[in-house]
Amino acid sequence: MTPLQTWKKIKHILSKTYLSPKIGLEGWKNPFELTVSTILSAQCTDVRVNMVTKELFKKYRKPEDYLKVKASELEKDIRSTGFYKNKTKNIRGMCTKLISDFQGKVPQTMEKLITLPGVGRKTANIVLANAFGKNEGIAVDTHVFRVSRRLGLAKGNTPEKVEKELIEIVEKKDWGSLTDYLIWHGRKVCIARKPRCSTCPLLGYCPRNGVEKWV
Repeated sequence: MTPLQTWKKIKHILSKTYLSPKIGLEGWKNPFELTVSTILSAQCTDVRVNMVTKELFKKYRKPEDYLKVKASELEKDIRSTGFYKNKTKNIRGMCTKLISDFQGKVPQTMEKLITLPGVGRKTANIVLANAFGKNEGIAVDTHVFRVSRRLGLAKGNTPEKVEKELIEIVEKKDWGSLTDYLIWHGRKVCIARKPRCSTCPLLGYCPRNGVEKWV
């Protein structure tokens, strides 16, 4: 089957399997907090980020708050998310940019969002889709990258290439739900090392590209 044919076959199955899927990052109340959460999620699980932001968002409520404390204090607050020095630099840089260029508000376009330190296309897509209800692209994280390639929906060897391929076969109105479906499927069934192919509802349509071991 072509990637388009595969998507048409599995879309209905995914929608029935993962009812009302939503982003794994929790506890955020506005676009700014979601942006911070997404920066923290790099190389870290959503569960861990949610644990950290539960207290973080009580202490820091606006961009200015992250700049009032020393970098070392913020590093301590987010240390358990890993790569905390770089994340601290990005968060503080993002806050500085928001204050100087955007009146302290998170911008609502891809073009402006990706000018913020620590914000690439994936983060921008997540913020746009979940905080503003806008689909300007498809957020390709590790799960979306892995699952889409295994299913034969894409062949690209970078998130950017995979995003372009997915955009060609998925209707714009479904870009946000596609990301959520594949993320949850990647967490629950199509896991990295040994995907649970024998119980996968998509098995009949999946070529299992690149899969060497499965259960």
